[in-house]
Amino acid sequence: MDLKKSKLLLAFLVVAALSLALWGCPKNTEVDLLQDEPTQSAAEAEAVKQAEERKAVEAAARKQREEEEAARERSAKEAEGLQPVHFDFDSADIREDAKSILTTNAEWLRSHPAEKVRIEGNCDERGTAEYNQVLGQRRARNAKKYLTDLGVSPARMSLLSYGKEKPACPESTEECWQKNRRDDFVVVE
Repeated sequence: MDLKKSKLLLAFLVVAALSLALWGCPKNTEVDLLQDEPTQSAAEAEAVKQAEERKAVEAAARKQREEEEAARERSAKEAEGLQPVHFDFDSADIREDAKSILTTNAEWLRSHPAEKVRIEGNCDERGTAEYNQVLGQRRARNAKKYLTDLGVSPARMSLLSYGKEKPACPESTEECWQKNRRDDFVVVE
């Protein structure tokens, strides 16, 4: 019987050995992820750093453009305080009611010393294009002289005559003609 037990024991050991060989030993399933990642080279690190710096510079430039645009919008809003002045028929003389408007415009210009303005002379539709072109120029020049006399630097003002080409009112009535005989003040860059 000993031989039978020995064979049985041997068979059991063979089966156990085969089982262990086929299934193997339990493996450690934890993996160190940092060991599997390739290390970043100095060149790659520098490229990443430069990309981040470029993004920061672009963001700063975008913010500055937005602030400048907001400032221009505020300036344009404030420039709404620059009022047009009107003239009598066939005249470039500054009227009494225009003097107070020009004084207010001069105050605005003095309080905004960085702003430049274009004085645009306009006429009504009566008269030739050439005559109205010259009349619009004379009106703009007289408004500039008046503002200069009030202390506004002439270097901050430019002149442009539209003659009868830019009417504020399209109708052929005295009321519209009066609106068209004017100088407009436009803030320029």
